[in-house]
Amino acid sequence: MSRIPNNREKWIVLALLWWVCLLNYADRQAISSLFPLLERDFGFSKAQLGLIGSAFMWVYAASAPLAGYAGDRLNRKGLILGGCLFWSLMTAVTGWCGKLWQFVGARSLIGLGESVYFPAAASLLSDHHGPHTRSTALSFHQSAVYVGTIAGGWIGAVIAEHYGWRWAFYAFGGAGILLSVILLLRLREMHHDDSGRPAEPPKAFLHTFAGLISRPGILLLAAAFACANGVSAIFLIWAPTFLFEKFHLGLVAAGFSAVAAIQVACAVSAPLSGLLADSLSLKVRGARMLVQAAALLLGALCVVLVGAAPTLPLLIGAMLCFGLCKGAYDGGIFASVFEFVPPRERASTVGLMNLCGWGGGALGPLLVGLVSTGVSEGAQMGRMSAAISWSSLAYLVAAGLILAALRIYRAEPSPH
Repeated sequence: MSRIPNNREKWIVLALLWWVCLLNYADRQAISSLFPLLERDFGFSKAQLGLIGSAFMWVYAASAPLAGYAGDRLNRKGLILGGCLFWSLMTAVTGWCGKLWQFVGARSLIGLGESVYFPAAASLLSDHHGPHTRSTALSFHQSAVYVGTIAGGWIGAVIAEHYGWRWAFYAFGGAGILLSVILLLRLREMHHDDSGRPAEPPKAFLHTFAGLISRPGILLLAAAFACANGVSAIFLIWAPTFLFEKFHLGLVAAGFSAVAAIQVACAVSAPLSGLLADSLSLKVRGARMLVQAAALLLGALCVVLVGAAPTLPLLIGAMLCFGLCKGAYDGGIFASVFEFVPPRERASTVGLMNLCGWGGGALGPLLVGLVSTGVSEGAQMGRMSAAISWSSLAYLVAAGLILAALRIYRAEPSPH
């Protein structure tokens, strides 16, 4: 039996999930700002550091389909609570690591725990918030992604400089465990079908995803997500090291500057692009995808400028422009793909998107690490700069894929 969401309760749920999302991304980003210390203490090569960064993404991607399927069928509060507790414990365990396989294993388990969050959270927020506040809620929730990314890089570096890199992981892990207790006491599940029709019997796992991948528009948007996410992952994983070694910033300054310029710009442009897409969609069919494609085309130029920037001010300016374009694309990731699916398949669709986006995107940091390994220390930054610039091609491919999906969307009726 559905119940109407309580007006006060739905904003409490949003506030709680905003903090969970922030921590979700802070835990992902913290290790990137600590790469120079891990390289110093353990002698890891750039390729090995790239493997540590990519291990999270591969497991996150592989777990995503099952996590999405569970988000459409199981208690979402339990999934969010269990995932937060598990990934926080694994984050704390990272502080005890001392060998490459231990770091890879810990990061992989963090990816497993975090994979259940976004499908369940997007579905739960969509049930608590009806048509009048749903976009507002999802956009505000998305802002935690960028704040968490900044917090992970900056706070992790600050703690590492004062108390050692291990304590950065202990601190983030402890914060997540505390947040899990708050979720247990306060987060509310919600079952609400805004269609007014009786719920259909749940499909089997393979049947659900066979149906999703049979739709070309979904596959094209998932492939675009993989290309765009590969570029984003390169910046998340390698930007702190890039600033630390090429421009000789301190650890804290590199960890903060590398992510702050991009993520602050994303936090500004994502909700604005959502408002623009909603406004244009009243007149132009598929406007959300058009906004995304335009953002990627402009973003490709910014990526080239980041890799080629000869001075720090030019680099920060290019990063700001890239962040504006990235946020404009990010704001429509799930809104665009939801054009192809009914509400009862939203969490499963998020799972499929994360499988492709993070699975394919994980190749980006690893490739940059491989390209930057096996040459002299002075040549490593030149290789890394070139690799970043060439990654702009992935943005161009993603834009083309989205435009192809738009053509399909305009030729087919809406599933709603």
